[in-house]
Amino acid sequence: MTYPENALDKLGFTEVKALIRSQCLSEMGREMADRIRPMSNFEQINKFLRQADECKNILENDSPLPIQNFYNIEQLARKARVEGSFLTEDEFFRLLVSLTTVFAVIAYFNDREGLYPNLEALFEHLPVEKKIIRQIEQVIDPRGKIRPNASKELQEIISAIAKAEQEARKKISQVFNQARENGWVADGGLTVRDGRLCIPVLAENKRKLKGFIHDESASGQTVYLEPEEVFRLNNQVRDLEFDLRRETIRILTALTTELRPYVPLLESYHGLLAKLDFVRAKALFALEVEGAMPELLTDQTLNLVNARHPLLLLAMKKHQQAVVPLNVRIDQGQRIVVVSGPNAGGKSVCMKTVGLLQVMVQAGLLIPADSASKVGVFRQIFADIGDDQSIESDLSTYSAHLSKMKYFVQHADARTMVLIDEFGTGTDPQFGGPMAEAVLEALNKKKIRGVITTHYSNLKIFANAAEGIENASMLFDSVGLRPMYILETGKPGSSYAFEIAQKIGLPNEVLESAKSKIGEHQKRVDSMLIDLERDKKLLVESRAEMQKQERRVKALIDENEKLKAYLEENKKGILKAAKQEAQQIIQGANKLIENTISGIRESKADQQITRDLRENLRQEMKKNEVKEAPKLAIAAQPAEELAQGDWVKLTDSDTIGQVIDLHKDNVVLAIGDLRSVVKRKRVQKITMKEVPKEVRKSSSTLSADSIAQFKPELDVRGMRGEEALYEIEKLLDRALMMGFPSLRIIHGKGDGILRKLIRDYLRKYSHVKRIEDEHADRGGDGITYVYM
Repeated sequence: MTYPENALDKLGFTEVKALIRSQCLSEMGREMADRIRPMSNFEQINKFLRQADECKNILENDSPLPIQNFYNIEQLARKARVEGSFLTEDEFFRLLVSLTTVFAVIAYFNDREGLYPNLEALFEHLPVEKKIIRQIEQVIDPRGKIRPNASKELQEIISAIAKAEQEARKKISQVFNQARENGWVADGGLTVRDGRLCIPVLAENKRKLKGFIHDESASGQTVYLEPEEVFRLNNQVRDLEFDLRRETIRILTALTTELRPYVPLLESYHGLLAKLDFVRAKALFALEVEGAMPELLTDQTLNLVNARHPLLLLAMKKHQQAVVPLNVRIDQGQRIVVVSGPNAGGKSVCMKTVGLLQVMVQAGLLIPADSASKVGVFRQIFADIGDDQSIESDLSTYSAHLSKMKYFVQHADARTMVLIDEFGTGTDPQFGGPMAEAVLEALNKKKIRGVITTHYSNLKIFANAAEGIENASMLFDSVGLRPMYILETGKPGSSYAFEIAQKIGLPNEVLESAKSKIGEHQKRVDSMLIDLERDKKLLVESRAEMQKQERRVKALIDENEKLKAYLEENKKGILKAAKQEAQQIIQGANKLIENTISGIRESKADQQITRDLRENLRQEMKKNEVKEAPKLAIAAQPAEELAQGDWVKLTDSDTIGQVIDLHKDNVVLAIGDLRSVVKRKRVQKITMKEVPKEVRKSSSTLSADSIAQFKPELDVRGMRGEEALYEIEKLLDRALMMGFPSLRIIHGKGDGILRKLIRDYLRKYSHVKRIEDEHADRGGDGITYVYM
């Protein structure tokens, strides 16, 4: 698949794997991250890409996946498979926690059926056998200890131990009090030695008490004596403890035997947890590098849009700097891109970005490029990067390069991507250039795809004439004398050797001497490349201005066409309205004229009255002049489709929410602090003005980042009672809104006052199902587990 063996290391893929590994929660996920390899099966690559994309969508827009707690079930299943073996209390507890996580994950996706089909396929046909949990819970309590009532015999033994210990303590207390009254004991109280309760007796009084001496102090002045009266009772306790251990092993063995038929299912559950952890790690890495899923193609085509090297992107983020995006196309017509340009101009980064993103896609990883990018599938990826000289194999740098070229020419085909950095270097340029040209010609005949970087002019000339090979250059600001890190295809680039040397400050006499030593032909070629780059820049600027003017003209034409269409559609109505208005004006004018003539006749043509009537007629005619037609409005455009960020209202209620995702006929809404999935037909789009201010304000209080950062744990040690309860109440409210099943409250042990206050409050909280102590190894009754 890849050649040589260190090709993935050279491209930076090993570092990408390490970053994904660091995101895994479990050792199973980390093992899967270590096994990431580029694949050549289209269906498999497509499946892995879609799983990572769906998980990224969950992390950005949905509630967190409930996979915080799980362990390696496969190891436990392998142990349980052996006849006569048994799992310990702690191992059963780890199995119980892991199975709880498995069933929570399956329930999570069942609630979102159809939204994440590729992730749902991970547990398709996987049965939910909750009987396993019930069987374990009958024996193991929530703290990971065996229940006292796991069997009748166990309950009797525990009761007998408690009774015997109580009797022994009562007896030794009597002896201790009597010895203290007699002044036989040393300072201090009862103590334990070798697991036995003893009295500290002054050495000179050890003969005055009958019993067994277990130890003495460093000074020898105090001995630790077990009274004879208590010795028998303590032996009885020890025998009962052996009985307790045997009964515990019997119960655990029986439980393991009951679960043995489920071993294959447990291994399947293990596979689900491992895959989910791994996919989640890939999605988290994609979020870090702003990754997206490109369009996957079956042929050997590559079209990267705004692509960035993921490791360079992360490094620049730390310094709050941006990475210049890369746009490159490789297809049937442009199979090989020969990149030239100045040193430190980004040629190698360009080539490595293409190679690394190709490997990442074929490994099922999202890449830092626009989703409009297109990536094909290659059967082989060959890379010659860096210095691989070998003392053991007696290979120089150039010999190592030639060994790789030999392999490339022999094994490459049309489904091979070839990446070569600084092609032909390592020997005399007079011979290295022609050798590199011959190798490039041989590779081109095999129809390979790839990216090659070089400074050799003969390779630039060959690429210009050869079919399927395209020149490209990394742009350089010839005025500011600095690289621009932008790839431009269609022409070779100058090395800008003299310009860079001049900027660094090399003396002029040295520069002039160097210029005189190169051939006149090479001078003309280099000058021509610089002039071409300058002319190309002017042409690009002119073309951009022309495109801007074309867009303005097109917008005016579209507006004119809309106006014309509107006039055509409404011409008849406008003419009819105009005729009616004209008729009304004429009728009004006629009537006014008739009234004026009648008034003149009645006044027998009196001059003053006639003058007044004529003035009145003139004023009325002026009022009835045809008014300017109102401006025509363009017909309203049809309603737009729903999109992320739109505000909608449920048709069957007054509830208002904001769209955060769309999937087929389902709409994911943010309603205040809650997330809800409803059918598209149940919502109606509304404008921002129709949304109350308090609703808009509340919608912004719970972002995806705050959900991801929420920790279901609270430390109230050192707080006053009222302050602790206030913080706990806030934690409970947010846990309910986010759907978290459990919380941990750390209050410490102390005198138990704060613990009692908190637990009394939790018992009155209606949404708390039950509360328990944490596991004894992880804090015991100093931590309260709250199940919602």
